[in-house]
Amino acid sequence: MLSILIPVYNYNIVTLVTQLYRQCAIIKDFKFEILVFDDHSQLFHKENNYVNTLKNCTYTILERNIGRSAIRNLLAQNANYENLLFLDADVQIISDTFILTYLDFINQKKYEVVYGGIVYQSEKPNKNQRLRWIYGNKRESLTAKKRSEQRYLSFLTLNFLIKKEVFKQVCFNENIPNLRYEDLLFSYDLMQAKISVAHIDNQVVHNGIETSAVFLSKTEDSLNGLKYLLENRILPYDYARITKTYHYLKQRKLLYFIVSFYKITRSFLKYNLVSKTPSLFIYDIYRLGYFSTITK
Repeated sequence: MLSILIPVYNYNIVTLVTQLYRQCAIIKDFKFEILVFDDHSQLFHKENNYVNTLKNCTYTILERNIGRSAIRNLLAQNANYENLLFLDADVQIISDTFILTYLDFINQKKYEVVYGGIVYQSEKPNKNQRLRWIYGNKRESLTAKKRSEQRYLSFLTLNFLIKKEVFKQVCFNENIPNLRYEDLLFSYDLMQAKISVAHIDNQVVHNGIETSAVFLSKTEDSLNGLKYLLENRILPYDYARITKTYHYLKQRKLLYFIVSFYKITRSFLKYNLVSKTPSLFIYDIYRLGYFSTITK
């Protein structure tokens, strides 16, 4: 009845899979499987192989690295059941009724896509991890009611349920560079296909909080990926807020000032963002300046 699909790369998923297995195993007459595909990583093979000792659970190491989009599609292709639950490897289950909550939607048979949401630890992390933590708490850790106001833009792929027949219509785009923003493109494709997305409060905790310096580097990578999506007309400029703002400034011939300001202040902006008190306002300025610089 349910295929739980987890892509992993250099991460220990034993605790996550054990949590999921225990919740599934106690449900009477419940058919399930947990498929973990390792994207040809180098770490935790021995630890993660424990998954193969659990009934209906499989840990498979791919022969080559195929990227975030392709591995999710491959997981879906290998799933045996009609309901697919995608989870990222670096999440933690915090509710004892996590599976039962999703099972309610499966039993209703009316859903197409359900996003459960994400939360972050309440206590402050190390000083060099504050930017990712603040961003996550302010921009991603939202209630279902708040997410529903922008049901597609608020959708993330780290914790969602989807019917297999729907996933066959809208899967992850494997033709784009492996530079992130696959979440944004997937949500846009759902919107274009008029697939309904329900938001519920069935959150997981995101454990993968990287340092502010690494998060900034990933931000730049993702903006390069966003540039590719725009230039190749895969994503319209008016879907994401940053590209909408960029287009507005471009029309009014203000990009020169944005780029000049960014180049002059870049080191000062980064100094704030990697500090113990980073500002999301400055983060937004940094992103807009970087994107304007690589795109103009």
